[in-house]
Amino acid sequence: MRGTPFDFALTAMPSGILVIDKPAGWTSMDVCAKIRGILHERRVGHGGTLDPMATGVLPVFVGQATKAVEFAEQSDKEYIAGLKLGVVTNTQDTSGEVLEERPVQAGRERLEAALARFRGEILQVPPMYSAIKINGQRLYELARRGREVERPARPVTIKSLELLDEQGEDLYTMRVRCSKGTYIRTLCHDIGQDLGCGGAMCSLRRAMAAGFTLADAVTIEDVQARGEALLRPVDSLFAQYPALTVRSPGQEKRVRCGNPVTLPGTADGTYRVYGQAGDFLCLSRARGGALTAVKNFF
Repeated sequence: MRGTPFDFALTAMPSGILVIDKPAGWTSMDVCAKIRGILHERRVGHGGTLDPMATGVLPVFVGQATKAVEFAEQSDKEYIAGLKLGVVTNTQDTSGEVLEERPVQAGRERLEAALARFRGEILQVPPMYSAIKINGQRLYELARRGREVERPARPVTIKSLELLDEQGEDLYTMRVRCSKGTYIRTLCHDIGQDLGCGGAMCSLRRAMAAGFTLADAVTIEDVQARGEALLRPVDSLFAQYPALTVRSPGQEKRVRCGNPVTLPGTADGTYRVYGQAGDFLCLSRARGGALTAVKNFF
């Protein structure tokens, strides 16, 4: 039997979140392009760029779930980073051109003391090899042309910074938990400058982003083999907020029309809001007994 003109509209398109363990050598956009091809869905975005040399947690949003990307980008991140002391490069990691090599006088004890100065709120000057725009041009485009421009320092927060172990001569592994916008290679560079010997990031693995960890992550090969079965529902991104189900069909209709709903006795705060059939409708904020949508997902 031939299909009707409406069959395409009735076909469910893939929607949800993939927590990818990004392989080394891929850009974050490479991963998104691969997922587009596997799932045949053009709406694919990621929740926080990883440099090509980095591996680890990359939340990828598919279909309707792309509405949630902004919330993932705002979240804290956690990394396992390799720090090589005694070297300065143009990219602030060991993939770049070596500008200086210096003798290292600092041992583990001095490094531990230096780390204390980088915990909490600090200022970072973004690296030239970054996607930040200055006067409409991305810094890495200017850097590739041999230009360097002044970059204003930006506040970031290092919530925890822990020295894990010593991998070899002047080579250490650190665990970093930080706010959005933190450059780990800049942190490595600045620690090296503080010690007077220079430093560069030599490896990076993201252990947590948007509340997802390496235990949640799957590989590109997993997605090729299992496809849509690996998609997590979009509300999994908001698991830290309590769930709230609307109390009547009338309330659900108001929510779906974008109108506030009066819910006396509801404590102030942010909620995952569900319809009477259990479908996730929106992320909403309650205040004074009134519930107002922050972002709709129906």
